[in-house]
Parts: sequence; structure tokens; C-alpha cells
Amino acid sequence: MVSKTVISLTAAQSLLYDSFDVSKVIVIAPLRVAEDTWSREAAKWDHLSGLRISKVLGSLKRREQAIRADADIYVTNRENVVWLQEYMNRNKDIPRFDMIIVDELSSFKSNQAKRFKALRVIRSYAKRIVGLTGTPAANSLMDLWAEIGILDGGDRLGRFISQYREAFFRPGWCSPSGIVYKFVPKPGAMQQITKRISDITISLKASDYLDLPDEIEDVIYVELPEDAAKQYRDMEREALITVGNDQITALNAAAVMTKLTQISNGFVYNDGHEPIRIHDAKTEALQEIIEAADSPVIVFYQYREDADHLLKTIQDSKLLRDEEDIKNWNEKKIPVLLVHPASAGYGLNLQQGGHIIVWYGLTWSLEQYLQANARLHRQGQDRSVLVYRILSKGTVDQQILESLDAKDATQNEVLEILKKRRQIV
Repeated sequence: MVSKTVISLTAAQSLLYDSFDVSKVIVIAPLRVAEDTWSREAAKWDHLSGLRISKVLGSLKRREQAIRADADIYVTNRENVVWLQEYMNRNKDIPRFDMIIVDELSSFKSNQAKRFKALRVIRSYAKRIVGLTGTPAANSLMDLWAEIGILDGGDRLGRFISQYREAFFRPGWCSPSGIVYKFVPKPGAMQQITKRISDITISLKASDYLDLPDEIEDVIYVELPEDAAKQYRDMEREALITVGNDQITALNAAAVMTKLTQISNGFVYNDGHEPIRIHDAKTEALQEIIEAADSPVIVFYQYREDADHLLKTIQDSKLLRDEEDIKNWNEKKIPVLLVHPASAGYGLNLQQGGHIIVWYGLTWSLEQYLQANARLHRQGQDRSVLVYRILSKGTVDQQILESLDAKDATQNEVLEILKKRRQIV
């Protein structure tokens, strides 16, 4: 089974040169995917090797040159969408894109984001638009409104988010004054929503079509040292702790939660944003996993201090920075690769380098979690993928894991319903 990148490029080539239905195609993708994946996949396949690809990336001058180059496929990163819309608006001689491919459509789920609004303008000129994502409802059904709206202009779920909320949701968490902080789906909402969007969506699970090795998840619990456990409890109750000569405060509930995750990982930032080490319980657990590993290990971290600390304490560890690091990892030249899930969660092929993942600190984002694990658990992987989650017992780590499990159940239900509806149609 070929990748979604190859399938999309093949479809674009057919529309460009067989049916002549489109003349100018743009791909919008995460930065590292835009830099490497689309051009590399085109070069790998004989039937795609003739496609002319222009990368609209880098400095302003390079972007302007690339957007005016004579090419078939233009590839840019999602952070450039606002610039692209403004540039096209100022330069009327730039032909409009009549086909758009959005790689990781879920990154446009925020209807308040500037790039969402800019893409809606660019999309208005296109005859065809394709959205690719493995996580359409990573947080909740509310995510679907913006993503589907990009594709159909609001025809199926309403032109305005207020229409969508009114039709399918009810207030779930409100303040005493009536401000709604969270909406929950009405009974039957999932079935109604998936019915409306099923004609323009296809749900394909790799496990249904590929003979992938197992993905085995395991939880490694560590105990906080007594002093660290006391500091954790004090921060939880008082939003204030003293570490050495530093008094560390959290100004609101969100800040308290952030401090608790830091303490769980083994450090805390003081009020001057300088890291203070508190314990090494997770580091010791990680070292045990690495020592027992039979292949290189990817470690996903959350805070810069986590990365800095691990670079100092874990022998032969390397921070993922560029394409050379990806190449070296896949050639098994990097024993321990430190990766932030937000920077490498999409589109990167890392399955050749190893089969072991360790989450040193979990993310609240189901999208990041699933996409990060899929860097190893994907086509071309020949061994079972082991996913270790290191959690500090009795801390917010356990809440994060429970949240991920709940979100995953909702998303899987959406995908299964869409798949069944497609089979019926």
C-alpha cells in the first residue's frame, strides 16, 4: 500500500495531464514535511518523477521566486498561508491555485486562527481541495466544523460555528454567570454529523489494509522522592513552593497545572524562567529502558529543560534538528534521538531507525500523541513498536493519560462510523 502522499500526487498528476481539469496545484503541509517528504516521494516513483515541484519556503526572496517559478506542484508550510494569501492579493498576476492539498488538515481546526481565515480565501479560487489527516477529531467533535468548512465552504455543517454548536451541542461546563466553557454533543450528534459529511470523506485505517506489526503500549510508573512529592503537594494546594533560595509561584489554575507537570518530570522553572532540578526519577527509568533496548530509541519530551537535561545525562543522545539527523537515525547511527512531538509529529518517515518509543513527558494533545507514534508504527516497519509512557505515580501524568484515552475513544468512533457509512453508500 502506497502512502497518502503518493496517492495525492498521482491524483494531481492525472488532473494536470490526463483530464486537464486543473493547471496549478499547491500543497500546504507542516514545515519538515514540506521541506522533504513531498519532493522525495515524487522522486522515488517513476510515474511521478517528471512532476516539477517548487518549494515555497525560506526567506521572503526565496518564496517570491518559488511562487513565480514554472512548476506543476507548489509546496509550502502552513505558517506561510497568511503571507501567501496577502501576496496573491497584492499581485494579481499570480495565477490562482485551482487545486489545493492540505496535508494534516487538522492543523486548521481553530476557526479563530489567521491561517484558517487565509486558507478560506485561497480556497475560494480552487475547483478541487483535498484534506489529509489521521486525526480529524483529536480533541472533540467540535474540531470537525473548521476542517469540513475548509473543504465545502460550510455547506454541510453550517457556515458559522454558532450554527454548528446550536445544532449539535449543548452547554456542558458553565460559570455561575452563564459563560459556557465547554460544549458537549447532544444525543445522536455523532451519527448526524458523520451522516452529513460522509459523502466527502473516506476513512481508511492502516491496520485494515496493511499487515503492520503490533503497537504495544506500556506504562512505567516511578515514585517521586519524598521531598519532590511534598513540593508537588504544596504546589497543588498553595500554588507556591520554595526550592532552595527560590520561591516559585503560579498565578492561576493553568499555571499550577504547568508547574505540576514540570515537577513530575523532575524540574521546575522559577519566576525568572530558569530551570531548577528537583529529582531524576524519570531519567533513571529512561536509562533502564535504553540499557535493555535492542535498537535505537526515540524519546519524546515536552520542555526544553527536559531536552537539555537528557542531552547531558543520556549517553549518545542527539536532538532532532534537520534532515541530516533524520538520515542518520534511519541508518541507525543515533542511539537515542530526542524529539518534540510538535516538531516531528507529522509526515516524517523514521521507521527504519528503530522500533522503541519512550514518552518522557506526555502531551495533552491526542493528535500529537498519535502522529508521533506513527513515525515508527507505519508502512515499512518490520518489528513490533514498543511505546513506553513514563508516569510519576499520583501526579497529573495519570490525568493526561486518561484524557488521551477518552479522546481516542471519541475519534475512533467517528472514523468507524464514517467507514461503515462509506461501505453502505
